[in-house]
This record gives sequence, structure tokens and C-alpha cells, in this order.
Amino acid sequence: MPLSTGHAHIPHDRRPARQVPGTRPAASDTARIISDPGTPVFVTVHADGRRRYGYWRPLDPATGRGSCYVALPTDECDSLYAAGRITLGEPVVDPSRTTYRVRAARTAARALRAVPGPVLAA
Repeated sequence: MPLSTGHAHIPHDRRPARQVPGTRPAASDTARIISDPGTPVFVTVHADGRRRYGYWRPLDPATGRGSCYVALPTDECDSLYAAGRITLGEPVVDPSRTTYRVRAARTAARALRAVPGPVLAA
């Protein structure tokens, strides 16, 4: 099927933009996207070692925008992975690439503080 020669779709997020259009999302935005259970994020590792993180943005019927693949900044995602903030799921292996589901890492529950005993007056 030939590519459309019409205008390009501009990705749209329902949340207010916190960045200048045309710039990369902040690391906190990248982490927010990955941690959203309704937004499946994947990383594709090509045979030459190149990695690409991304997700599918569904069509927003209110604006008519979306229905496109959105890439995430590789260096920021790699930093999140190195810091243990994201994990990779089971690999799906093709001859030229391997794809993993990316998820936010589960954090250990905080240790409960001991409740101090009653203070007795002397």
C-alpha cells in the first residue's frame, strides 16, 4: 500500500503539554509514559545493536489525532533501565531483531517504621 501524500498527523496527548513542540519529552514524561498500564511500550533491539523504544498512540476521536507510532528517547530509556526503574519482558525473536515489552520496575514496599512505645513521665 503506498504511503499517503497528505499532511502528517501530529501526535496529541490529552494531558497539557509540558514541553516545547518539536523537543524531546522530559525524563519524567518518559517514565510516566512507561509506567502507564494503558500504554504498552516496547523496545526493539536490531541485529546491529541499535535500540528503539516506542509505543502506539491510539486515535483520539475528539481531535482526530493519533493512530501513530511514537518513539521514545533511547538515551533516557537506557538510563531508566540502568537505574533499575524499568524492566524488560520475555523476548520475541525475529531473524533481524528482538522485541521486549518494557514496564516500570516494581519498587519494594517501604519498611514500616517502628511505632515508639508510650513515653512515661518520670
